[in-house]
Amino acid sequence: MEYNRRKFISFLGKASVGILTIPPFLTSCGSTTTPLISDNISKKALERLRKVTLKNLIPSNKDDLILTEGLDYHVILKWGDQISDTDTFGFNNDFTCFIPLDDSNPKDGLLWVNHEYVNPLFVSDFDYRTYKNPLEHRTIEQVDKEMYNVGGTIVRIREVNGRWEIVKNDPYNRRITAQTPIRLNWDTPIKGKNIAIGTNSNCSGGITPWKTFLTCEENYDNQFGETVYNKNNEPIHKPSNYHWEHFYNYPPEHYGWVVEIDPKDGSAQKHIALGRFAHECCTLYELEDKRVVAYTGDDRNSEHLYKFISSKPQSLKEGTLYVADTINGKWLSLDWKTQPILQKHFINQTEVLIRAREASKLLGATELNRPEDIEIDPITGNILVTLTNNKPKKDYHGSILKIEEENGQFDALTFKASTYLAGGEENGFSCPDNLAFDLSGNLWMTSDMSGSSMNNPNKPYIPFKNNSLFVIPRYGKDAGKVIRVASAPTDAELTGPWFSPDGKTLFLSVQHPGEQTSDLKNPTSSWPFDTDGIPKSAVVAVQGDLIEKLNNMSKLASL
Repeated sequence: MEYNRRKFISFLGKASVGILTIPPFLTSCGSTTTPLISDNISKKALERLRKVTLKNLIPSNKDDLILTEGLDYHVILKWGDQISDTDTFGFNNDFTCFIPLDDSNPKDGLLWVNHEYVNPLFVSDFDYRTYKNPLEHRTIEQVDKEMYNVGGTIVRIREVNGRWEIVKNDPYNRRITAQTPIRLNWDTPIKGKNIAIGTNSNCSGGITPWKTFLTCEENYDNQFGETVYNKNNEPIHKPSNYHWEHFYNYPPEHYGWVVEIDPKDGSAQKHIALGRFAHECCTLYELEDKRVVAYTGDDRNSEHLYKFISSKPQSLKEGTLYVADTINGKWLSLDWKTQPILQKHFINQTEVLIRAREASKLLGATELNRPEDIEIDPITGNILVTLTNNKPKKDYHGSILKIEEENGQFDALTFKASTYLAGGEENGFSCPDNLAFDLSGNLWMTSDMSGSSMNNPNKPYIPFKNNSLFVIPRYGKDAGKVIRVASAPTDAELTGPWFSPDGKTLFLSVQHPGEQTSDLKNPTSSWPFDTDGIPKSAVVAVQGDLIEKLNNMSKLASL
């Protein structure tokens, strides 16, 4: 967990490391891109790089979205905004992803946004704290409102005179909700069905080589509960927090998957082969033979990191799911047919995938501290995994894990694991969450301190104040430093950083401002200040000279 800045600069990749060949689909999306770097940086280039100055914001507990010098933002859309005559933008927006309609025009395309969960106090006017037995007072109308406000949104946006705005009533605009029928991409029915109703708990996500969106179901047990097993392997239903299962009899096994959305028609499918757990994200790499490798983590205390390797081109069904043993550097197969211990405890591969957590522990996979976002370094090819924290194990501030696949092959079954950046007061951040690389290979990172922990004198997060957005420059005098460039409003979390194809805009979610509100007449936040005092999650466009300079650092280094 020891942090050494010189070592970390090396980890980020010096110019002499060379350039990794990244698949074309990654170069056209905003989460991972391929910078242009020369082998030798001239003195003139170094001088240019030194002129790119970054002001490190001091921690703030102010109820506002504060940006460092050289950056500005505007709101693109917020909870409740009309995207068409029939649909509105959902609650608690998280992951964002932008795909241009035409690769020649980076300023017009489709934005996908996750809607992770609801606060019934805001969405359905239901306050659990009012009743001794809340379930007795729940109505199906309230539940329907809540189900509509999760899932995701597809909306066409375009930049006009420097500002991004939605194209209202565009034919592409649509909602995917907890009531949308979604096909299960698997030959064996699950709980007797090939169709699941809806998606929920959508946290982070990814993009496919064939330009579709991936959205990941994380804390799915909050909606319809969970099936747990006793010592005799007998199933028991564990109730949910929202009690949706009392109104709709949908099996918990239909949730906890990676979901693929076709942006052109809104059709969706759940990828069973990738396993069932609290997926934070799903990051794909396309091999030369068009097979894909998918990395995904289970965002829960002491859970695991997974990798799927397809056996057929562009397939997220045919292939093998592996779980990481980071101590010994091995990917362990979750294939029922080849693992006797899995055959002993499960009846078939479908059950292994549904109960992936149990299967992983039987194989001896390494328990990790909430693996969340995963990104591939576009220069070194290293896989970076944010481990947010694990409070029961006294890891309050988290870290970033580095995975180096054997010989740089993404379908390798052995690897090296190490920690290069640890959270804590010394390094200026805590609880790393989402990651993104810009056009120059600079690493951007958001934090995820819970609303109940932030600014709480009884918690170890006081020095950090509100959640923030950070950048770790790759070049120049600030290379390797963790620099705070944005501070979130009260109770909020900054999520889903995604760059426009030209690198001039950072799409960013401001999620759950005012989350600790107990009285709507006295909310803990009023951001974004134009909503009659009611805080609302929103997607913003971050722009400015600084973001353009950062995205051009690789060009400066090549001069």
